[in-house]
Amino acid sequence: MAFLNDTAHRESESGTSTPQHAHSSTVYGSALARQEIPRFELPEDEMPARHAYHFIKDELLLDGTPQNNLASFVTTSMEEEAEELMKEQLSKNFIDAEEYPSTAEIESRCVHMIARLFNAPPDESVKGMTAMGVSTIGSSEAIILAVLAAKRRWKNKRLAEGKDTSKPNIVMNAAVQVCWEKAARYLEVEERYWYCTNDRFVIDPKEAAALVDENTILVCGILGTTYTGQYEDISGLNDALEKRNKELGLDVRIHVDAASGGFVAPFVNPNLLWDFRVPLVCSINTSGHKYGMSYAGVGWALWRSKEYLPDELLFTINYLGAPQISFTLNFSKSSVQVIGQYYQFLRLGKAGYRAVMENLTVNADYLAESILSIPSKESSDEPRFELLSDRGTHGLPLVAFRLRGEHHFDEFAVARQLKVSRWVLPAYQMAPNAEKTKLLRVVVRSDFARHRIDAFIRDLKSAIKFLDDTPADVLKHLATHPHAAHRPKHHEKKSRGVEDKHSLHNKHGKTNGVC
Repeated sequence: MAFLNDTAHRESESGTSTPQHAHSSTVYGSALARQEIPRFELPEDEMPARHAYHFIKDELLLDGTPQNNLASFVTTSMEEEAEELMKEQLSKNFIDAEEYPSTAEIESRCVHMIARLFNAPPDESVKGMTAMGVSTIGSSEAIILAVLAAKRRWKNKRLAEGKDTSKPNIVMNAAVQVCWEKAARYLEVEERYWYCTNDRFVIDPKEAAALVDENTILVCGILGTTYTGQYEDISGLNDALEKRNKELGLDVRIHVDAASGGFVAPFVNPNLLWDFRVPLVCSINTSGHKYGMSYAGVGWALWRSKEYLPDELLFTINYLGAPQISFTLNFSKSSVQVIGQYYQFLRLGKAGYRAVMENLTVNADYLAESILSIPSKESSDEPRFELLSDRGTHGLPLVAFRLRGEHHFDEFAVARQLKVSRWVLPAYQMAPNAEKTKLLRVVVRSDFARHRIDAFIRDLKSAIKFLDDTPADVLKHLATHPHAAHRPKHHEKKSRGVEDKHSLHNKHGKTNGVC
């Protein structure tokens, strides 16, 4: 037997008009479902939890599917057990080591595991290592910390020698990820670039070493460039820099940006010399949320020894009752990312990581061959694309490629057309001095298995056929009126009058790669 709501029954008897849905127990039958959801001002009244959940979830349906985002290196899936463990730890404030000592211990274990993976030198006096490290939000924070430490070390040495400290610089490839530009600008360090050429996208060790002078605080080497995934020659950079140091009486060191390659190279190319086995490498960063296979929000910064981490940068804080050493740009944060990383270390071990990275390498090579098998319009014997990335274990498991010959469309048109099939395929304009080079890049992650590669190739062929058959003026119209232009105005990003005059993107048209 059903009973009428008393209030509704009285209002009915009195003749007042109250919409039935005002008392509906369902989310979409409620009065809230026909009201505008607050976007810019905190609402006056509460909302039922179930309604808030569904309204936000519904809006997020407009986002793309992470697994179809071929632009990103970031991990898109973890096991149910990992997710459950992380969910249980959401309320723990990572910074409070006094209250959560086990969490602090887990961070220390992760640092030691990574340091050993990167061949940190042993310290026989303590039966451990001289290396030091910290967890970070990602490689951007880790890089800023590394640059900060190098600048302070350089400054202290210059002050002790009575020399000027006003013009520090960093030597690096212009193809670096944008976080290096941020680090230099935020910390007031001159960016001294080695520029790519049309046939070389990784740094030339001798030419880079020639840029070093008495004001150089650090030379950056990249283990897996953002655009082509190639490994820069860290060992060769060491030799060239060692010679330069002797010539000028300097002590300039190398930082390795291993954001992407740090969890790849040790397992599929263990003999590659890029880590702390290289004498001048003083610090390394890596991203746990990339090929470390943890969800977004965890990176790592490591230093060869305490010598490269000046004391004045370390803060001793008394937080909730106990003194703690802190070297970070962040303070309060959840502990889940570090715990998720530790789960992966225990779950996979070296054997598990090796198996995954070997599979990714094989799948990347299969993808490369499949792309090269797509024929040109003029001849079935000629490939439509050419590769810019290295195959095998000589680079990251990704495929960077570009169109061969003349077309009435470019790589950006290919990327746009693939969005019809729900793939996010990034198109880039290469770094300065090679900016006329356009390329496409597919990152092969653990969720991009062979059957999905076949589906992508099918859709890529379909996109190419459409572009071949579509007149140039129509494609030009599509390029100037992309689908994104038809989004509601509240989805538009506004710069609010901010104009970036200093970046490589503004100066040279470089496209900053998604990472």
